[in-house]
Amino acid sequence: MRRRVIILFVLLLINTNANADNTLVLSNGGTYMPMHTQEFKGFVDVLLTEAVRRIGYKLDMRSLPNERSLINSDRGIIDGETQRIAGLEKQYTNLIRVPEKVMDWQFVVFSKQKIDTTQNWNSLKPYTTSFITGWKIFEYNVPKDVQITKTRDAEGLFLLLNKNRTDLVLYELWQGLALIKRYNYKDIMVSYPAMANREMFTYLHKKHALLVPKLAESLRTMKKDGSYQKLYKRILEPYIK
Repeated sequence: MRRRVIILFVLLLINTNANADNTLVLSNGGTYMPMHTQEFKGFVDVLLTEAVRRIGYKLDMRSLPNERSLINSDRGIIDGETQRIAGLEKQYTNLIRVPEKVMDWQFVVFSKQKIDTTQNWNSLKPYTTSFITGWKIFEYNVPKDVQITKTRDAEGLFLLLNKNRTDLVLYELWQGLALIKRYNYKDIMVSYPAMANREMFTYLHKKHALLVPKLAESLRTMKKDGSYQKLYKRILEPYIK
């Protein structure tokens, strides 16, 4: 009888392993083209799908509002975030940063008039400023005495600017250029220097701690074998031509 129980237990384990769903559910935090698309053909979509495939997993991409995305990842409701700035693990302590960057982001000013950004964040003080709720880099760095309006998404952000309801918006360069092209905005410009340049990283919930070094190595390999550069040239470069 004991032997039969042991055999059944072993068979159960084998069956559980055989049917294990090797899928990582990651949220893009509501980011936009050309990083992510509805068909999941954006730069980060394709990059992480391949990087995850190389470690034996499938990627299930979700699009959740920025703040809700972080909360759900931290609680383990989903498996993590596709790309976030370094340091979020200090606030969201259940998340582990994959120590190989996905890409660099330039956080810039979009406006209808040229803005002098040489004083960095203090350059914003004379202007009404808008950004998306949950974008921590802006919440942490925009001076407290700046008049701020927040929106839920990028469409709302640029709509405010297009209707002259804000002086400037803070957003990521590539996604801003893609949105301007999508809506055919003619009079919106980018001011340089950028407010900040940040390396962006994937985060996994701590239950996937063993996958963190594997995913990091997968990303490094894609950069070494040229896969990363081909995606960059095909998906991102057209927006600056």
